[in-house]
Amino acid sequence: MESSNEKVIKILKELSIFYQIENIEFKSRAIEKAVHSLEALDKNLEDIYRQEGEDGLKNIPGIGEGIARRIKEIIETGTLKEYENYKKKIPIDVENLTKLEGVGPKTIALVWKKLKVKNIQDLEEAAKNHKLCVLEGFGEKKEQKILKSIEFYKLSGQRFLLGFIEPIVLEIKDYLASLKEVKKIEVAGSFRRRKETIGDVDILVVSKNPEKVMDWFVKMKNVEYIYAKGPTKSAVKLKNGLDVDLRVVDEKSFGAALMYFTGSKEHNIELRQLALKKGYKLNEYGLFKGEKFICGKTEEEVYEKLDLEWIPPELREARGEIEAAQKGKLPKLVDYDDLKGDLQVQTNWTDGTNSIEEMVKAAIDCGLKYIAITDHTKTLAMAGGLDEKEIKEQIKEIEKLNKKYEGKIKILTGAEVNILPDGSLDISDEVLKILDFVGASVHSHFNLDRYSQTKRIIKAMQNPNVDCIFHLTTRIINRRKEIDVDLDEIFKVASKTNTLLEINAYPDRLDLKDTYILEAKKYGIKFVIDSDAHSTLHFKFLKYGLAQARRGWCQKSDILNTLDLKDFMKRKK
Repeated sequence: MESSNEKVIKILKELSIFYQIENIEFKSRAIEKAVHSLEALDKNLEDIYRQEGEDGLKNIPGIGEGIARRIKEIIETGTLKEYENYKKKIPIDVENLTKLEGVGPKTIALVWKKLKVKNIQDLEEAAKNHKLCVLEGFGEKKEQKILKSIEFYKLSGQRFLLGFIEPIVLEIKDYLASLKEVKKIEVAGSFRRRKETIGDVDILVVSKNPEKVMDWFVKMKNVEYIYAKGPTKSAVKLKNGLDVDLRVVDEKSFGAALMYFTGSKEHNIELRQLALKKGYKLNEYGLFKGEKFICGKTEEEVYEKLDLEWIPPELREARGEIEAAQKGKLPKLVDYDDLKGDLQVQTNWTDGTNSIEEMVKAAIDCGLKYIAITDHTKTLAMAGGLDEKEIKEQIKEIEKLNKKYEGKIKILTGAEVNILPDGSLDISDEVLKILDFVGASVHSHFNLDRYSQTKRIIKAMQNPNVDCIFHLTTRIINRRKEIDVDLDEIFKVASKTNTLLEINAYPDRLDLKDTYILEAKKYGIKFVIDSDAHSTLHFKFLKYGLAQARRGWCQKSDILNTLDLKDFMKRKK
């Protein structure tokens, strides 16, 4: 029942850091690319290995012979000897130290060698006692930045990224659904509302033999601790730290319970107040008139009795959805199968795992009609960014592939150009002009003041060759906070310049966030939803961008890459 994927990913990630500390860069990069693929894998690695052996592992994008051999060892023994040796040699808390913004392998190596810093607590103590600023390459500014990163880390809490936790949650759901004792099952809570991070998981089932279901639930092999086990409710902690509650409810109350446990809390409060105004009482057991049960089997019938349209879970955040449902004015949300293109795709020309052709084939398999190849540009050296000459060479390769795949997909030439601190771009306008699609991104100087950062992005949007701003706020969820910008000013200019804003679907970005999407819509801004794919497996992340768009009240007409290519090219900048 437990997926081995998390353990493999954790060990490989840490091994990659150890390699970097030891300056074995080529091995570190190979593992990083493999992890990119494994994070998007929706199959259990152990199942693949048991059924297909090492050859099955090598069929996963980015997994070569050496990494397949390491995965095999982890599956068979529960660990990796090479990794354990490194942990003895360099006994540091790699997992948590690397969650801090600005703390990379070189910093970890330096503070370990010079100060014997093993963990975040040691690092914080060293920074507070000004032991970091005297080290080579540090200084007071970097020392303060690390203290701020530690503060942000503490505040971000232990919430799980939706896109990375979903496979585990769905495995549990499928496992329980397969039991003959389970008649009906749904996952509720923030997971069902498709929030970007999940604190815990609530699962509801209907069963005539609840005690048997509870037995199976608490005996799942990824359970680390059982908080409680009862005839209708049990609660456990999984080995990855996620808390999961299972409740058995009566079939006649299933819809009401699903509404209640889906939330949000604020949405539920407004619903209960509305019910009271209409002479009803609403709770997790149903809708009541006095003591008389009115309904509760389905959500739809409860909403209907309250004179409301059924409200999609993504909208249940007390942001005006109940008023809209009363007036019959809920938006017809963009559907999860509406996208026709993906406008941010990286390849092995820079920091992607796969070739352009491999990405093209994967996009076709996912039903996409067009993609833009947007590899990084020259000032992003750590990603091996392309210069003008290399971009022109890539255009020629794309032209050949367009002939080969004519009628199946259209490959757009593009680039993810770097916005420099003064707002200029790192690729000449002469070359940008010949590209089909240009996205511009901030990748450095995150700490500029609000005025300078805003001016920087506005200048990039005013370049007539820039079609879209990628991941506007640059945040990495639970790791890096947003840059400080005046969003109203940016939205005003984006509206005037007809610049698209990206909803980046990569699970640790989901940038723009839902509330910003809702605000940007007021300015008439259009969006594109992109996977930010660095592997053939990453196109499946598009659904998380769609969830974010839905939480931002987006309709199909708000998202330009729901259009056919011809119409998309007409509507973009």
